[in-house]
Amino acid sequence: MNFPLFIARRYFFSRRSSHIINRISIITVAGIAVGTTALIIVLSAFNGLDHLIRSLFSSFDADIRISASEGKSFVMTEDTLAMVRNTAGVLVLCPVAEDNALLVYREQEAVATIKGVPGDFRRMTGIDSLLVQGTFKLNEGEIPYGIIGQDIAWQLGVGVNFIRPVHVYVPRRSQGLILNPEQAFNHRYLFPSAIFSVQQEYDSRYLLVPFDFASELLGYRADEYTALEMKLAQNFSAEEVKEQLQQQLGPRFRVETREDQHAYFYQVMKSEKWVIFMILGFILIIASFNTISSLTLLMIEKRQDASILRGMGATEREVRSVFLWEGWMVTLSGMAAGMALGALLCWIQIRFGVIRFPESGSFVVSIYPVRMLFTDFIWVALLVGIIGWVAARIPLRVVRDRYFVTGADEYTG
Repeated sequence: MNFPLFIARRYFFSRRSSHIINRISIITVAGIAVGTTALIIVLSAFNGLDHLIRSLFSSFDADIRISASEGKSFVMTEDTLAMVRNTAGVLVLCPVAEDNALLVYREQEAVATIKGVPGDFRRMTGIDSLLVQGTFKLNEGEIPYGIIGQDIAWQLGVGVNFIRPVHVYVPRRSQGLILNPEQAFNHRYLFPSAIFSVQQEYDSRYLLVPFDFASELLGYRADEYTALEMKLAQNFSAEEVKEQLQQQLGPRFRVETREDQHAYFYQVMKSEKWVIFMILGFILIIASFNTISSLTLLMIEKRQDASILRGMGATEREVRSVFLWEGWMVTLSGMAAGMALGALLCWIQIRFGVIRFPESGSFVVSIYPVRMLFTDFIWVALLVGIIGWVAARIPLRVVRDRYFVTGADEYTG
């Protein structure tokens, strides 16, 4: 049996002669538990938001996007296109023709980005799950249809199955001077077949149209694209496929994963999460001062016991280990209670959805998302453990020389 641990356990569970030590110990355990609970809840809340946003991005954005390093569009030969399509891991490949356009419906106008996509766009993304009205349809015979963002539809005052079309105007690609304003724009019209909602950045920006419609409107050649978007098979890493495509295509093209396309946003989310982690860590450090106070008072109270243990043959290191174990037990009990409480509260939110968004708000989900990760529990345990270890060693250095009887002869005499 570990002798210092046995003595420390007796001290931990026994009542002290001074009630103030008991109260400080309880406050210490409670403070560490509250701080640990807060860490678990906050990290899980950030995980939930991150997972929700990633799922929304994956419902609209491609796993990998290829675009020109310079300029808006690029020309790609059939052989190069076939090489990209036959790359290991590429499941669906969608050519894209995309640019800004002016939308006009009756007297209402809105600036949007028309994104020309083929029918395979439905297989590449989860667009069906984002539709709030209508069905995904790009063509019906010779009639072109569009899937419009919810905010743009609200700006134009347009809905699904309206009998009037939406007019689309795009500046004509010409190097010469055009004196007639009517000749400065390419113009076509289409009917909305569905309205989608992802988040405001997308809802107020995109109008999905047939690829041929967009290509003709923008004045592109048949082999000219603004991007190639693709969906990968589940067992393939996006980073590995990206590196392979970049090597094959060369510097003329920019190959980006979904995280690359939203690198700034993901970086901000990750930074916010760890800044909050550090702030709550400082709160735990403040709470650990109670550990120092409790352990210091206990060492002063038990200094005679320390002398007895030395007289019975215990080494100074073993006596110090008793109080070190005492500090560890206070820290670990608070950490265990905090983790259990934090996990319980997160589970209640996941299972029952206690915290909800206001019903009047335009939120994607009604329940605040929470997601627990095992790695967060590891990081929290490391942080609390380090703080507890430092807090337990400080009083050993400060109090030992002043109050400890360090020799067996002094006890016996």
